[in-house]
Amino acid sequence: MRVHSTATSLSWIPSEAVTGVMRSTFSTGIVHYDEPPPSRLDDLERLRQSDGFRFANRIEAWAEFSGNELIDAGQTGGGLMGATTVRLGHLGATFAAVSLPDLQPDREVGDGWVRFTQTVGGRTALPLPSKISKPPFFRLHAPFVWSTLTLTLYADGHSEMAMPGASPFPRHWVYGSTGELELKTGVADWESWLGQPSWHATPWGDQDSPALVTAAETALERELSTLIMRGSAAPRIRTFATGDVLVRQGDPGDSVFLLLDGVLSVTVDGEPLAEIGPGAILGERAIIEAERRTSTLTAVTPVRIAEARADVIDLDALSRLSEGHRREELSHVAEPRP
Repeated sequence: MRVHSTATSLSWIPSEAVTGVMRSTFSTGIVHYDEPPPSRLDDLERLRQSDGFRFANRIEAWAEFSGNELIDAGQTGGGLMGATTVRLGHLGATFAAVSLPDLQPDREVGDGWVRFTQTVGGRTALPLPSKISKPPFFRLHAPFVWSTLTLTLYADGHSEMAMPGASPFPRHWVYGSTGELELKTGVADWESWLGQPSWHATPWGDQDSPALVTAAETALERELSTLIMRGSAAPRIRTFATGDVLVRQGDPGDSVFLLLDGVLSVTVDGEPLAEIGPGAILGERAIIEAERRTSTLTAVTPVRIAEARADVIDLDALSRLSEGHRREELSHVAEPRP
């Protein structure tokens, strides 16, 4: 049997992700945040030409099996680096990022499977200021960005992709062989990324950085996210530290939350239900059903959320979202416990 599959990651800078001294350069438009990439990836090159991402990692692999025995296999693909545009008034200049060699270690082979790994990335187009602990207490350097993808092909014809590692910044989205968005990193950590000690703390040195990966949100949540961020009333942006409780089950509630960055745990009656990543909409059931929070939300990592009043959101869309969340909850409850 011949098995073929692909995986592609796109890396981009989400709104409000930059903190510290560089925040003003983004908020004033000297450099820009990125629009979220599409939920379906059709033409990678066209997206690159339209400045649709900062860099991409595409891996394509095939394998021939006879029963569970691997006969032959191979991979293609690599990295695509984007650019940074700087604008001052009506003037602008575009600077290309510096790519580093793609890393493709030897494939791993097991009984009825073969796994390929690929790391791509490079340095940012422009040096950035960061704090250091000794005089002059800051430095200018171009941090490294990267993503690591694995693609595993199985003798029965199916495949699995994963992102075991990635730079802490920017955000990384992963698309499967059908072109649909399937995975995304949960945290875009500007401060830790900016403070990279040296190239040794990268895959081109001697270590990768584990990626906290979550499932992609639904198409309906992406639609509602746009309404929250671009609606008639600006949402309130709030931050929470690891371990903070956003809301407790039973609390009154009249707002919805868009998770901008980080990971939240959802607990119902003291039982963990799920861990939710960026792009998710939460809190809608208090508005639609009971005016009380139906779950407890706790920050698993540092978290940024956009809180919006219920009256700026389409209630029919919230009802559909609530039904989807209820089905997920019932499915979870029905699962047998180990």
